[in-house]
Amino acid sequence: MNDLAFRLRDARATLSAVAVFVALFALYTLNHPAGFSANVVQTAANKGVLLAFVAVGQTFVVLTAGIDLSVGAVFILANCLASVVVTGSPGAVALGVAAVLGTGLACGLANGALVVYGRLQPIVATIASGAIYFGLALALRPEPGGDVDSTLADAVTGQLAFGVPASAVVLLAVMLLVWVPFRRSLIGRAVYAVGSAEASAYLSGLPIRRARLLAYASAGLFSAMGGLMLAFFTYSGEASASNASTYTLDSIAAIVIGGVSLFGGAGSAVGAVFGALIFRTINDLLFVFDLDPLWQPLFLGLVLLGAVSLGSARLLRLKNRLELFGS
Repeated sequence: MNDLAFRLRDARATLSAVAVFVALFALYTLNHPAGFSANVVQTAANKGVLLAFVAVGQTFVVLTAGIDLSVGAVFILANCLASVVVTGSPGAVALGVAAVLGTGLACGLANGALVVYGRLQPIVATIASGAIYFGLALALRPEPGGDVDSTLADAVTGQLAFGVPASAVVLLAVMLLVWVPFRRSLIGRAVYAVGSAEASAYLSGLPIRRARLLAYASAGLFSAMGGLMLAFFTYSGEASASNASTYTLDSIAAIVIGGVSLFGGAGSAVGAVFGALIFRTINDLLFVFDLDPLWQPLFLGLVLLGAVSLGSARLLRLKNRLELFGS
């Protein structure tokens, strides 16, 4: 198999997610009263970017065959913290942004330490830590409120030239600066190896512990980016338990739709981004077609079940998981 064919096969799930998103978004804009306008695109991008950041964070962990059920809580904690510290002079705002991202990174590292050194199951560890992170968010914001720097908020949530959503550009820049170097690095290959065949990765001398720590740290960092963006969109913070649970579950749905295997070792953060955009577009389509709100959770659940089933069926057809990565 030549290099191009291998790359196309490796990116098949991601390319499928891109194609599905384009088709669904075209259907959405064709049926939206305002049509394909800059405001419609901006609104869709702003909603999609929030879930995309959390989904990318979840992707790092799932690639190691783990799962992080605290991403929603970190998302909310970052939102509440941003509403307290991202205000004041330009220097104070910069320090506030750094504090929010640093907090997300610290939460992720704590999760990684529990899993790697504490040898706890990821589900148990992240459920427990998520409760702690949400408690901290509630302590910061017992009631919705706060403020963020309006200049910075407007800059990252508005429109650029030709109506391009600034939030989408921010997401693209982060992906280019973080995901692309990660995917090509030794530690990035180790993350994939841990998820596909941990024993073989260990025997090959790959840094398994560092790979897992980095995966959970990245999950916390990207979740904090999402919470920071939420603060920029709403100009406030809110310790909402329902939002924490929703973003956690939706992040799992997004990565599955985007072609990331829940069994680990296969998928891409790019696919997760488009999976998040697909999931948000499906929500928008249900609104445009005026589906009864009582039926929407059932429909979304069926979509998720179908995506999981398709991903599992592919693995069940394989005699050897290495066929996912070879010719």
